[in-house]
Amino acid sequence: MTLDDFLNHIKGGGVLNTPEIYQMMDEMSDEARRITCEINNSYHSQEELRVLMSRLTGRPVDETFKMFPPFYTDFGRNITIGRNVFINACCHFQDHGGVTLGDGCLIGHNVVFATLDHGMVPEDRGAMYPAPICLGKNVWVGSNSTILRGVNVGDNAIIAAGSVVTKDVAANTVVGGVPARYIRNINRNEKR
Repeated sequence: MTLDDFLNHIKGGGVLNTPEIYQMMDEMSDEARRITCEINNSYHSQEELRVLMSRLTGRPVDETFKMFPPFYTDFGRNITIGRNVFINACCHFQDHGGVTLGDGCLIGHNVVFATLDHGMVPEDRGAMYPAPICLGKNVWVGSNSTILRGVNVGDNAIIAAGSVVTKDVAANTVVGGVPARYIRNINRNEKR
């Protein structure tokens, strides 16, 4: 199985449950861990981090991207990063299903993106079900938040610190809590 085959399988809503798929996941995890060890185990300038993140994602990362390591992922090749994105320390991207960060996104400390679920019944527990997470433009995700598979977050939304996001978030809104729920709309004239 090639990487393109794997990504096409995911885009088609395919289940991750065959020896061939598990082998591909293991190989990609090994490569992702090699690169994240490079990112996390010594100092790097932002320019050097952009080069490493480009290797990790398999595509160029924009010159406006900034990150404070450590950073963790178990796949890497299904992360898409827009312009002017900032990722703070200790974030975890489980990106098999795909993680897209739109232009201007701010990702707080210890944020988790989890794009996989396991089967519910014990006989299916080893199978994994991927679905993408997509953040629109100018989304701010507060520290210690978790965003689960299949969630779309609209432009300009804010995820309050410590939230667990299980459902789509409308543009220009603030959500928070466990599970995250609507708190209020964003007033474009409000500074704080």
